Amino acid sequence: MEHFILPPQPTSRSPLGAQPSDLVTLLSQKVVGQSAATKAIVPYVYMYQSGLAPEGRPAGVFLLLGPTGTGKTKTIEAIAELLHGDEKKILKIDCGEFQMEHETAKLVGAPPGYLGHRETIPLLTQQQLTEVTSLDCDLALVLFDEIEKAAHSITKLLLGILDKGILRLGDNTSVNFEKSLIFFTSNLGSREMMKEINPNIGFQSATARSQIDLTTRLESIALGAVRKRFSPEFVNRIDAVVTYNPLDAGAIEIILDHDLRALQDHVNLRLGERYFSIEVTPEAKRFLLQRGVSQEYGARELKRTIHRQLTQPLATMVTRGEILPGAQVSISVTDAGEALSIVCIGGATKVVRQTTTVLIVDDNHDLLFFLAGQMKEEGWEILIAENGAQARLAFYQRRPDVVLLDYCLGDDDGFKLGLEFHAQAPLTHIILMTGGGFPDELQSVWDGQGLPVLYKPFLAQDVLNLVRGRISKAAATAAA
Repeated sequence: MEHFILPPQPTSRSPLGAQPSDLVTLLSQKVVGQSAATKAIVPYVYMYQSGLAPEGRPAGVFLLLGPTGTGKTKTIEAIAELLHGDEKKILKIDCGEFQMEHETAKLVGAPPGYLGHRETIPLLTQQQLTEVTSLDCDLALVLFDEIEKAAHSITKLLLGILDKGILRLGDNTSVNFEKSLIFFTSNLGSREMMKEINPNIGFQSATARSQIDLTTRLESIALGAVRKRFSPEFVNRIDAVVTYNPLDAGAIEIILDHDLRALQDHVNLRLGERYFSIEVTPEAKRFLLQRGVSQEYGARELKRTIHRQLTQPLATMVTRGEILPGAQVSISVTDAGEALSIVCIGGATKVVRQTTTVLIVDDNHDLLFFLAGQMKEEGWEILIAENGAQARLAFYQRRPDVVLLDYCLGDDDGFKLGLEFHAQAPLTHIILMTGGGFPDELQSVWDGQGLPVLYKPFLAQDVLNLVRGRISKAAATAAA
């Protein structure tokens, strides 16, 4: 029987020592139509990786301006994916939640002696910065989203971080931001920008302007709005102010292709053996673009259009059994041109699995391969994973019959992962391995799901007997 070994998840992170233009290229492939933004940010990443970043302050501080849906947050997510292999490796602060002056305590915690001192857990701590790094890169990305909504006390608090890279918490401990890139996003001046792009009246509407002139004008509007809202001390501590231009038709078409590929990847990952192929005709793409392009909402309107016109109908057809595993799904436009036509061609009525598939998840490399070797002798197909990301990929692609899952998975939570798998596939046998047990409240939750626990140390025979028993019981139930 083939012994399937799941490799570590590849990342697109540019290797240390590569030229900045290489990372610019990779970032431009993920963030469409905003090359100026990528070129402004990438040099600071390379200064940090080379060890030449200035001491006593963050590695880089950036203010990203422009209308909504132009890719400001997407840029930061793309950098996180390139550096850490996961676009969610970002410490994000939604400044809309800090519009009142007293809410500063949410960030740093209440000082000793104040009511709620012990109950107020700071959002900006050294541990949280560490959690958004990876083994490949220790550079943390911190995002203050919609910074213009934050109370003035928040921006005053940030001055210390931007100037010296240090934040003093309420309990008198310090947080060091020297190994971090700090991003502020803002929609300041976006209304004036849209009027500049699409003037309704006046001589301006009849005058053709070059792209360079328009870009210069938009930057002037954005900087003017920033200087009105923030103090000179705050603005002077920002390394680069980047203005995002509204996306043109060519950029939107590229984004559409990216989103359609992402939809196909999502189908492959979540449906596993029940996956199907999606083919979108040029006419259908034009249909989506006509209904999804919006100067006001940018690429976000396109995503919503794909969701309504394509993803939801496909989900309905899958639920009803109208799309068979391995089918070719063709997306075209109806004769009237008012809706999309979805046609399913081919596919198998049922996927037959010949052998039992067991997924083993453990960050102990030696134990992992020992268990895999023992179970392989049973004639089972073995999948292995050493972290949560690998486990999810194997689970959703292959839908194993049994998951043998370690409770302590390094940075991942085996308990939550097991509950996630059980919710997605209730018939899959989830077995949790633990060396020291876990809290009573977690034990009751796990027992309530009817899931077994295997306590370490155990013999290989114990594992085999438990797995055999679960499989045999399931087979007997199915036969009855």
